[in-house]
Amino acid sequence: MSYAAIMVGSAFVPSLPFNPNPNPNPNGSLPSPNNTSNTGGVGCGGTEDPNHNTMKPTVTVAASSGFKWRLVMAYDGTHYSGWQYQQSPPTIQCIVEKALTQATKLERKDLLLVGASRTDKGVHALGQVAHFVTPFNYDSLESIHAALNGLLPSDIRVREISPAMPEFHARFSAKRKIYHYKIYNDTIMDPFQHRYAYHCAYKLNAAVMREAASYFIGKHDFSAFVNASHNDRVRDPVKNIFRFDVIEMGALLQLEVEGSGFLYRQVRNMVALLLQIGKEAIPPDIVPMILASRDRKELAKYALSAPPHGLCLVTVNYNEEHLGLPSGCLKTSFGRHHTISKCKLPFY
Repeated sequence: MSYAAIMVGSAFVPSLPFNPNPNPNPNGSLPSPNNTSNTGGVGCGGTEDPNHNTMKPTVTVAASSGFKWRLVMAYDGTHYSGWQYQQSPPTIQCIVEKALTQATKLERKDLLLVGASRTDKGVHALGQVAHFVTPFNYDSLESIHAALNGLLPSDIRVREISPAMPEFHARFSAKRKIYHYKIYNDTIMDPFQHRYAYHCAYKLNAAVMREAASYFIGKHDFSAFVNASHNDRVRDPVKNIFRFDVIEMGALLQLEVEGSGFLYRQVRNMVALLLQIGKEAIPPDIVPMILASRDRKELAKYALSAPPHGLCLVTVNYNEEHLGLPSGCLKTSFGRHHTISKCKLPFY
């Protein structure tokens, strides 16, 4: 089975006004999914009007559920209470939905925004993936892309927007996720790292941390590494860890973990135990003993959760067929650069 990662683009877009003028079919209903003329599927069809900065939704045929769109987002989670929707204190999903409702003129209940990972309070993301739906199509994705980033605060950015297949689901279609946890291991904290790396003034032994991390690789019951969550459904505690690397980059120690999925605070709990092992307070072979216990209280004897600000969701991987673009659809938007027709220099 092959997997494909949602790769993030490097271009950011300017703040531009936007009026999508969403107007589904005149009768208010979606077209029949059996009539597929002039479209190529979800998110397809339409032409760009070169004489207008905004976009008109193309009155073309959509599936009965509308047109589905995939977002790749990056955000600094410092000032937010995680991804999952709540109004106060604000969350990433809440802020993104507000921008989407302004840009599309749709209600929250109609957008059906879903994120791949429900990152916790203070956790960052470079490659969070989400999807939403609209009852109308677009002529171009660059304008809606620019509009969203113009409406969002500067610490949340849409990196990509693309049409998605009807069967794509940001959360349930995900096959692998990659998280990085950064530790700044020096006596004095680098002020430029303090929001994105945990400061550990104890000298860490990276070699024993690497040995301990190897015990996590494979399919295990991670009940001992999950925190109770009052708002989450009961989840399968068996997860498959494909790799767990400990990389030294000067004073920065980067822990990279890739798995089929992760339980609530699982990554931070694994990191916390590796920190204690790196301090040489406990031996590396304690990892299989705690795993075998399947008891969160056993882990609590040795470590508490690592702070959230060192953690970042880097990549979400999907089966290639789930990332396919519908036939004849709009191309993915990575943002657009400004251009000028002639050199404009300030006068002094």
